[in-house]
Amino acid sequence: MEVNPPKQEHLLALKVMRLTKPTLFTNIPVTCEEKDLPGDLFNQLMRDDPSTVNGAEILMLGEMLTLPQNFGITSFIQLHSPLSTNIFLGETFSSYISVHNDSNQVVKDILVKADLQTSSQRLNLSASNAAVSELKPDCCIDDVIHHEVKEIGTHILVCAVSYTTQGGEKMYFRKFFKFQVLKPLDVKTKFYNAETDEVFLEAQIQNITTSPMFMEKVSLEPSIMYNVAELNSVNQAGECVTTFGSRTYLQPMDTRQYLYCLKPKKEFAEKAGIIKGVTVIGKLDIVWKTNLGERGRLQTSQLQRMAPGYGDVRLSLEAIPDTVILEEPFHITCKITNCSSERTMDLVLEMCNTNSIHWCGISGRQLGKLHPSSSLCLALTLLSSVQGLQSVSGLRLTDTFLKRTYEYDDIAQVCVVSSATKVES
Repeated sequence: MEVNPPKQEHLLALKVMRLTKPTLFTNIPVTCEEKDLPGDLFNQLMRDDPSTVNGAEILMLGEMLTLPQNFGITSFIQLHSPLSTNIFLGETFSSYISVHNDSNQVVKDILVKADLQTSSQRLNLSASNAAVSELKPDCCIDDVIHHEVKEIGTHILVCAVSYTTQGGEKMYFRKFFKFQVLKPLDVKTKFYNAETDEVFLEAQIQNITTSPMFMEKVSLEPSIMYNVAELNSVNQAGECVTTFGSRTYLQPMDTRQYLYCLKPKKEFAEKAGIIKGVTVIGKLDIVWKTNLGERGRLQTSQLQRMAPGYGDVRLSLEAIPDTVILEEPFHITCKITNCSSERTMDLVLEMCNTNSIHWCGISGRQLGKLHPSSSLCLALTLLSSVQGLQSVSGLRLTDTFLKRTYEYDDIAQVCVVSSATKVES
């Protein structure tokens, strides 16, 4: 009968501890009215409690900090146990590693390695990969490792120790410590395409943790094709104030909307490629702090939006009045762009009247040839026979080469008022 040899005891002991900041202690008050049986006993106990605030004992306010309850200063985590409290994506994982010589002999050539295994990669976190020549009895080797977590899911800290005994025998062992990286924020984006090449980005950021966050920075880093303007502040009495007020705390499960306007840079504005296909916008950079100042940072991947399909010809408005007078001519300026990168167009403009908006001018006139990726501006005149908010419609562009007609309705809206109303305003 084969007997397994007894497991050899190692001369060194490995201990690992997750380094986290303490939390604020919350006192739960227990009180009653003076006519009840305990009388003033509960109130007196709360006044004598060192964790309460003098004069505010029943308000659940505390003056003390609490160490993490999963481990203490000398109580280290064990194999396969979670590394204390949750850690969130974008935060820094810090751990203290200690190798102690529990034997009564000198150990030589000690090498301690710490690797972090994720679902996609394995990272070496050891501060030094050089071996320690010797370690005397009751002495230890200490190391602190830091790593900014950038992946969600299960992480395994692999700590390996190799050494040589006095007898020249080479020894090796390792331990595994598992912890979960959670998602702290839920980020959703929406794109709005303006009539021009401007793009508006709305970013909805929700705190899905169990503690409030101080939002230190939420910015958009645009791609090389765009300039960005933040629309999250207002000017009050000559001072720029955020639309969220003086406090930028985001409570658990609360959502906040951030708005940005992107404009193409001048060198890209006239290129047809900017407005066709999928366009890279940029990426969001989010920095926050938790209760005791722990910093976290998230940067999204490149945001992409599907640009509107303008077809071969694009018509946009360069100028139009907001308010016009009933039955009086007003002027608009249109811009026509040949979005094709290869074909020259020969365009004819037709103007079709509607029940409320009437075009002034000759319909069916030749606009001439329009080369690829080039534009021309047209000054047009209209008048309205109906008051109220009216839609400008009825433009038709025909390409005589391909015999193809492009229709443009609901181009814009104008407010039509009577002359008396105009004078009063």
